[in-house]
Amino acid sequence: MVENGKVVEVGKPLLKYCPLWEKMRGLKELNERVVKANVEFRIQDFGLCTADREVELEVFVGFGASETFMTALRRGLLDATVTVCEGAGTVITSNPALVQGIGARLSGVIETTPVEGLIKRIKANGGEILEPPEIDQAAGLQMALNLGSERVGVTVSTLEAAKQCRAISEQAVIFGVHLTGISREDAEEFCEIADLITACASQHIRELAKEKAILQAGTAIPIFALTRAGKELLLERAKEVEAALVLNTMRLPVLPEGKQPEPVV
Repeated sequence: MVENGKVVEVGKPLLKYCPLWEKMRGLKELNERVVKANVEFRIQDFGLCTADREVELEVFVGFGASETFMTALRRGLLDATVTVCEGAGTVITSNPALVQGIGARLSGVIETTPVEGLIKRIKANGGEILEPPEIDQAAGLQMALNLGSERVGVTVSTLEAAKQCRAISEQAVIFGVHLTGISREDAEEFCEIADLITACASQHIRELAKEKAILQAGTAIPIFALTRAGKELLLERAKEVEAALVLNTMRLPVLPEGKQPEPVV
């Protein structure tokens, strides 16, 4: 928990190791001290959870939810996106730089309270938020449609939110994120609804990818496309990735030992 720009509470991590954070920050073990220091670093580095937070940031990973949506907006595959930002809640935007900026280095946010300076900065960069500010992806999707968007990408982190969003729009591109610890039953239903889904540290999603995934991006924290719409967005993102890529047909998922989160739950 962060209050007034200070970390005031840290829970015990579910994971001992995350390959993404080892790659980005050299963190080989996750514990309360490391998590606290990592959040404090982000507060100092780009203003996480503060009124001075930067809302336009560089590409963080080749294939991530924000990077994929950024490219989709830029290439005209989506009219708008509905994502989450700490201090603002649900954010609706058609600005590729904004969706990348608010999501690039943001971990999962369960609950947030308004930060007025940050909200003003988001609005100045082409973002709309709910009134009052809160995390409600279904309401954000409905707002995007009311504003005239037809093809909307929306991130969701719970099965209930995924169901609500699909009930609102069959055309919405639903991207499941932050799903570590999801139950097998919920994971199965989630995979029937979503177009794209991150494996995070979920054993169940990795197992379901064997029968559900039609495209995989990344091998440590893979993103799986579950529909043709999801596949289209990942392939379009691949065109903007500057690093060398290999495309090949094979059975999914591809999960190299030693590169997965520990434990998978």
